[in-house]
Amino acid sequence: MSTNDLCELDAVTLRRMIGRKEVSPVELTEACIARIEAVDATVNAMVTRSFERARTEAAKAEAAVMAGEPLGLLHGLPIGIKDLSDTAGIRTTYGSELFADHVPESDERVVASVRKAGAIVLGKTNTPEFGTGANTRNSVFGATRNPFDPSRTSGGSSGGSAVALACGMVPLATGSDHGGSLRTPAAYCGVTGYRPSPGLVPTDRRGIAWTPSPVEGPMGRTVADAALLMAAMAGTDPHDPMPGCADPAAFLKLPEVDPSSLRVAVSADLGFAPVDDGIRATFSNAVKRFGGAFASIDEADPKLAGIETVFETLRSVIFVGAHLDKFEKRRDKLGPNVIANMESALGLGIRDVAHAMTEQTRFYKQFATFMQSFDVLICPTAAVPPFPVEQWYPETINGTPTRNYMHWLALAYGLTVLSVPVVVVPCGRDATGTPFGIQICGRHGADHAVLGIAQAIERVLADIPELKRPVPDLAKL
Repeated sequence: MSTNDLCELDAVTLRRMIGRKEVSPVELTEACIARIEAVDATVNAMVTRSFERARTEAAKAEAAVMAGEPLGLLHGLPIGIKDLSDTAGIRTTYGSELFADHVPESDERVVASVRKAGAIVLGKTNTPEFGTGANTRNSVFGATRNPFDPSRTSGGSSGGSAVALACGMVPLATGSDHGGSLRTPAAYCGVTGYRPSPGLVPTDRRGIAWTPSPVEGPMGRTVADAALLMAAMAGTDPHDPMPGCADPAAFLKLPEVDPSSLRVAVSADLGFAPVDDGIRATFSNAVKRFGGAFASIDEADPKLAGIETVFETLRSVIFVGAHLDKFEKRRDKLGPNVIANMESALGLGIRDVAHAMTEQTRFYKQFATFMQSFDVLICPTAAVPPFPVEQWYPETINGTPTRNYMHWLALAYGLTVLSVPVVVVPCGRDATGTPFGIQICGRHGADHAVLGIAQAIERVLADIPELKRPVPDLAKL
């Protein structure tokens, strides 16, 4: 099998072939390294590389296969790790000049988990400074570019992971999500991103542990690939007070779902979010094409007006907890998004925080009632097409100014506030020719069900030529 063929195979297929001795972990690792070296100079996704260590680990993985030893879930699969996660012996910058030369002594939990499952870390994928903002660019490594149009953004903050997947550099990659950080780049790059219910993927690094907003999550080219990685990432940890996942292996067998049994709600803007007219048209056209596959499909808004203030306030609490010391002592080394967020956060008071927390509860209950009538809610992932990579964020939508650098992400962060599982799957392209992705949102805690539904919808879209997953033309890169 050629190098190019290996790089195009999905992770589930590759893992099966490794177990059957049909593909060597060494062969696969070398194929991924060759792909990175061939295309990454243009897109800048894998910003720190660990090739020699990966080659050593691949050789050990191959020896284990040949010896008939027990193999982990991800045995021999190369993986990209988002540069917000600590990796032992591999530079971890968080996209910040303050940590440009930082090399952790130990893996954080999520990295240790995928290594334990047999994954081979090829390197670190690019992220904006401390994951702030949805354009993956920073002063350490520069910008990660969209593989479908390198003049445009890849999204963020898991932009490096999304691009690495889209370009076949790795079959799996880790992401994290607060206001859409793995969902937006997945949509912009034509891959799958899964924001799990809070706590299913434990972390030992969250500064404010009792918060459902920031989560770690898997990214892949298919729903099944994301679920495979989730099975390795999920679990429990005594250092994380969130509920955890008692049965990670359940993600290895998603429920078979008949789309014609589903009651689906669709909303172009969730009843509150600014959305570009072109994106509305793209979404409407897609719904017309795939809507007939379901038992019922209804245009229904969950009435989230006002939730943007809730998200911004709750995010500010987390932000001040994480970055106040840097802001006060090293402001000259911080980028504009971090500074803007800190300035806004420090203008809030206890009344603002109390209001946000009580409103979050109200929105949660209201949405739970809304979802009693539906199996899933489907909406666009991003409010605008990928914009020029030189811009920090879209300053207007349909000619109306956005409130701040986060406002255009309202479609994603509105769902964050509700603490529900969301899967992004590719849904063709928008009018610019770049990928368009939809969010498939389930009920609270229904991760297994929403993944099964997302896989069923993925199959429906694959049978519609204009809505199937787009693939970048690597020859042009």
